[in-house]
Amino acid sequence: MTIHLDKTERVTLADVAGAAGVSEITVSRVVRGMANVSQATVSKVEEAIARTGYVRNRLAGAMAGDLSNQIAVILPSLSNSVFADLLNGLEVRLQSAGFHSVLGISNYDSAREAKLVESLLGWQPGGLVIAPTRLSDRAVRLLERVRIPVVEVMDIDRDPTDMVVGISHRQAGKSMAYYLIGRGYRSFGYVGHDIGADHRAAIRRDGFRAALQESGLDFETEVTAEAESSVPLGRELTGRILSQRAPRLLYFSNDDMAMGGLFEAMSRGLQVPRNLAIAGFNGLQIGQSAPVALTTVESRRSLIGQRAADQLIARFAGQSVERRIDVGFTLLPGESA
Repeated sequence: MTIHLDKTERVTLADVAGAAGVSEITVSRVVRGMANVSQATVSKVEEAIARTGYVRNRLAGAMAGDLSNQIAVILPSLSNSVFADLLNGLEVRLQSAGFHSVLGISNYDSAREAKLVESLLGWQPGGLVIAPTRLSDRAVRLLERVRIPVVEVMDIDRDPTDMVVGISHRQAGKSMAYYLIGRGYRSFGYVGHDIGADHRAAIRRDGFRAALQESGLDFETEVTAEAESSVPLGRELTGRILSQRAPRLLYFSNDDMAMGGLFEAMSRGLQVPRNLAIAGFNGLQIGQSAPVALTTVESRRSLIGQRAADQLIARFAGQSVERRIDVGFTLLPGESA
């Protein structure tokens, strides 16, 4: 049977039912994945769906009480590969369970973040995953009142509105400082991107400083810029420090910045770590593949995404879950410090 539809008309269940020669109720059962339909009928309906171009109105289904297969995801950035890795881990788990993500990027802007929370919740997603910038009071109120599972990711140093999966960035900073002090370093400087916007970077710096102060030390110099982290920014800021009297070791806000520092040191003919030691954060492949492998902390961001998806899927199944999951981190000794 051939169905001719005006492109201005929306394809309906009735159109699919007519093309498949079955009832609308049967088509509804197939598109909702219900088990009480024979495989032969499923194949016939799926063929009709392909021929008619039918797309299920999942918003209407969500309003009727069905669980939406859309998961809202809000990240600060995708130019930083860290969040791309997290998203990949999340997507792999969600897709295997029949869900997919709808993405919003906050650009480290808390006002934009709150608007994204409100906008995406308006589409009735099944759940929400967010790597918070600095949650505004408005965003917190929205997350506390919503009736879907919410997983905050990356940072477990604050109390979540619902669930959280990540690492302690404060402890990551402290662990790096303890390691470097144990290696005999006593002269430190800090190089960072916009830690006013990236609160996780600020927490790592504060943790590193707290460990230094336990040993009667502190940063001899700090250079930061109100810009997103990048290799060029790390190189530029390192150049400023090296134009003066540089500390023995520079601790960078992340590996992107640390790679910039490494390139600047090499361009000046400095030997790392003999003339200048460098440490970073994230455990990016580029840092471990550099001529002098970075001393850094691996943040396990793909695992964070996977565990966040597992939390949502478990909640959808009515299972009890832990409110806080610490995936831990790994200190990579490297060669740069």
